[in-house]
Amino acid sequence: MNLEQAVRTVLSKYADFSGRARRSEFWFWELAVIIASIIGGIIDAIIGAQIFQIIIGLGTLIPSLAVGARRLHDIDKSGWWQLIGIIPIVGWIILIVWWATDGKPDNQYGPNPKGAATA
Repeated sequence: MNLEQAVRTVLSKYADFSGRARRSEFWFWELAVIIASIIGGIIDAIIGAQIFQIIIGLGTLIPSLAVGARRLHDIDKSGWWQLIGIIPIVGWIILIVWWATDGKPDNQYGPNPKGAATA
């Protein structure tokens, strides 16, 4: 999956917290959000107001939570584990490790999104 496919997939599943997401889908989405935030920050600096970053942040909040939950589903964890990110430093480290972990074979959240070849 490339950047464009990942963004299209995440936006098409805007608030879909069910199913599973591959690592490439999650990390390309995160990259796209960072790029959009940087561009928004540059535009905000030019106009002297913080409008675009707020719009980008609000517009990507729900799909980011949804793809994060689907990514955790891929390693057979509940999407509610994202709340561990409330714990400073340690929570984020745990989440990053989980988000970077390879998916499990078919589980309670659905079939392996990589297909039967790697299951």
